Amino acid sequence: MPAYDFEITVRTQYLPEQSHPERTQHVFTYTITIKNTGTVAAQLISRHWVITDANNKVQEVRGLGVVGHQPLLQPGEQFEYTSGTQMETPQGSMVGEYFFVAEDGHRFEVKIPEFVLSLPHALH
Repeated sequence: MPAYDFEITVRTQYLPEQSHPERTQHVFTYTITIKNTGTVAAQLISRHWVITDANNKVQEVRGLGVVGHQPLLQPGEQFEYTSGTQMETPQGSMVGEYFFVAEDGHRFEVKIPEFVLSLPHALH
């Protein structure tokens, strides 16, 4: 088992009550579960997102922690949070990475697999 290993899972949701398609505003939430599947405790320090809408308009987001937290995850522990984004189109995608520091001082990145943001029933 790798010492520095994390599993990332994502669930997305479109928020019609906060979206205004007539003004090209589409709001989505995403719930991410970060699980330490490695053998060393590590702290999530920062994140980097690349958000791309259906018109190939790209937003990059960088910042410390996630939703105000920098969780320290022991082997086997997980952290879940929900955040959101707004796009001009009803479909798009997100991809990124988290930056961690392990308790032994090792610094590493964990890739966040690309996921799709879409209105329900918009994709087949």
